[in-house]
Amino acid sequence: MKRLTGKQPSAAQLTIAALMAAVMCVLGPVSVPIGPIPIAMANLVVGLAAWLLGARLAAASVAVYLLLGAVGMPVFAGYGAGAAVLFGPTGGYLIGYLAMALVGGWAVERTGGRPVLSGLGLAAGVAVSYAFGTAWFIVQMGCTLPYALGVCVVPFIPFDLAKVALASAAGSLLRRRLADAGLLHHN
Repeated sequence: MKRLTGKQPSAAQLTIAALMAAVMCVLGPVSVPIGPIPIAMANLVVGLAAWLLGARLAAASVAVYLLLGAVGMPVFAGYGAGAAVLFGPTGGYLIGYLAMALVGGWAVERTGGRPVLSGLGLAAGVAVSYAFGTAWFIVQMGCTLPYALGVCVVPFIPFDLAKVALASAAGSLLRRRLADAGLLHHN
């Protein structure tokens, strides 16, 4: 049966996708609580996955991370776990990682990994993640948009921009090195 969505991922790409999910699980619990939403490190890895894997496989890595957390592995910020975290007031930001991976990975794919354009695409993915998470937070908490933006978005912008820059610098370098080693095959 012919695959309609494109080329099958290589074993190396699948391995890197699994490794990105594992790194999300290791760094996901690392966080600094500054309010209802902590500064988390998982989205740094989401950005790196987008750089290395593109939209589809980066989103698959995020999905594995989210599923592991949903079934009870303590992989969310502050060693949180379970469906209650994933579907609670801040869960929209976690689910928003899927959008970040898709938008950021799409940008990397479409720009051929050019650092500035890909980094801007990754920042756009963060913005989409913010929008989804903030809407989710407002519905769950019954609060206003200004309140949600004040506690869930504005304090995180500098940190997330720094993570985008770090993921872009590291991702650009790793992407070239892995491609040179024949482990990644991008269009």
